[in-house]
Amino acid sequence: MNQTRILPDKIFQIAICLLLAQGMAIVGFAQPDRWQQRVKYFMDIDMNVTSNRFTGKQHLEYSNHSPDTLRKVFYHLYWNAFQPNSMMDNHSRALGQILIHGNPDWDERVRDRIQHLKPDEIGYQKILSLKMNGVPQPFKMEETILEVNLTKPILPNSTVNFDMEFEGQVPLQIRRSGRDNPETQVRYSMSQWYPKICEYDYAGWHPTPYVAREFYGVWGDFDVKIRIDKTYILGGTGYLQNPNQIGYGYESSGTKVMRPAGDKLTWHFFAPNVHDFVWAADPGFKHATKKIRNDLTLHVLYKRTNVPEKKWLDILDQAALVLPFIERTYGPYPYKQYSFIHGGDGGMEYPMATLLKDASGWMHEFMHSWYQGMLGTNELKYPWMDEGFTQYAAARNWGHLNKDTSADQIYKQEYDAYLSLAKSNFQEPSSTYADFFSTNLGYEISSYYKGTVFMVQLGYIVGDEVLDKILLEYYRQWRFKHPNADDFMRIAEKVSDMQLDWYKDFWINSTKSIDYGIDSLWEVNGRTRIRLRMIGKVPMPIDVLLQFKDGSRQLAYIPQYLMFGSKPIENISIPRTTYEPWKWTSPDYEFEINRRLTDLKIIEIDPSHRMADIDRANNRLELHW
Repeated sequence: MNQTRILPDKIFQIAICLLLAQGMAIVGFAQPDRWQQRVKYFMDIDMNVTSNRFTGKQHLEYSNHSPDTLRKVFYHLYWNAFQPNSMMDNHSRALGQILIHGNPDWDERVRDRIQHLKPDEIGYQKILSLKMNGVPQPFKMEETILEVNLTKPILPNSTVNFDMEFEGQVPLQIRRSGRDNPETQVRYSMSQWYPKICEYDYAGWHPTPYVAREFYGVWGDFDVKIRIDKTYILGGTGYLQNPNQIGYGYESSGTKVMRPAGDKLTWHFFAPNVHDFVWAADPGFKHATKKIRNDLTLHVLYKRTNVPEKKWLDILDQAALVLPFIERTYGPYPYKQYSFIHGGDGGMEYPMATLLKDASGWMHEFMHSWYQGMLGTNELKYPWMDEGFTQYAAARNWGHLNKDTSADQIYKQEYDAYLSLAKSNFQEPSSTYADFFSTNLGYEISSYYKGTVFMVQLGYIVGDEVLDKILLEYYRQWRFKHPNADDFMRIAEKVSDMQLDWYKDFWINSTKSIDYGIDSLWEVNGRTRIRLRMIGKVPMPIDVLLQFKDGSRQLAYIPQYLMFGSKPIENISIPRTTYEPWKWTSPDYEFEINRRLTDLKIIEIDPSHRMADIDRANNRLELHW
């Protein structure tokens, strides 16, 4: 297969053409001008499946597109976390001392096992040599971070070449990466396996120690050669460049596979415009593919161990079925393949691929191709954007497949989890840095579930059709540019023509909650007066559905003053009356309808159940006259 390098501008052109072909309107905002660093990795590794060690050479072309002069660089050495008394080991054991409902709060996938690893079971990445433009560089290894004080600075708008020799040992402990998983029986899950240069962006360097949370990386091209025992079958990021030498289901139809002599095969992958590279390997992998259009093939690699074969193959059919909806809603998928690979310790996303412990959870990991692979928000700083947006999309996709449009059914798990956390003592602001949450429980619910609720409620505030326009505009403007929270909110404000900073500040930067209730009703001169009460501390616009004894319905819509706008009518079958905005400093709000009190049958705040009200008992009143 010939190498095809897809540059960011080309991907933008392809995406726009696809959007136009699908009849989608494109909002005419200017593209944000934020510089991005750029990398080209050339890696050649030799794997020893007996010792579980490999040696590697890495040539890295690093382009400094920033306006800054760089006097040092940093690399991630993730596998050094898999050693006794590492930061990951200490952090996991410390969280295990916290009891939640009588159970230790540690991550069950790690627990206290790292401290018991033997020398041939630990993980490590050792740097044997490092040169920049042919000149040896002094470096210092601080566990999972390599600090390089450069002998010559990297000037703005210049490119340098780093050449590194390194070696690694695959850890026995499985945390995304690792070997000999007892559950899946997959031999190698190779994520975070290479020295990876840290991201440098408008906020500076991000040399974040690895304590089990997630990642942030530089976009670029990866050219990777993996030499391994020829009985092993691989899957991962990138396009295989020598499929007819490899076989195992990668070869062209009708081609006779011609493997070279020797005990090892060299698998040659190329991946354009990605920020990471993952692979997995096992002699027992089964490999199936599904070509769903001329420029996209789905792969699944699996073992017949803990999951029936049919469930793995079902992934291909379901992914093909849901992809048109995904691309209409979140934007086109720009690469030529995606692989679902048995491995890891749960589900973990990477560009063009995911590792899956079993056949469940694939939708979430696939959607990370958008909210991690293409948009690339710093997962450590904004976990609620990475995980929350992804979880929202995955739940919505399942709703589409199941033909369910009811928000309180599609997102029930997410709302229930958030409400449970909100009523506990473990909630922290979702803006907390991922590594710094005090509990695993707080991190998981705040990031995945409260992040999902953020997105559903945004649809409640601006209208679901407007939210869909926001999602596409966000994709259009910010893919491959590492957006932050304010970048997303500015898109939302421009598309909706509303002010929305208050929503992020209340929902993400605090632990305040929503609670509205019906206070009282009375009649004056044949007209009904209704008083609502704001009991919680998060202000919101309010939908109030009025149902009458004669079967008719009416919607009272009360914008939130801070919005400086109103959402469009969402349901034309129900007449809507828009009232004066509710000022958040007033705990009560009164409005009037032109009907007798005894005409009313049911009054309900937020009939769509998109608002995460912590006490819905006071949201609905049934009148029996």
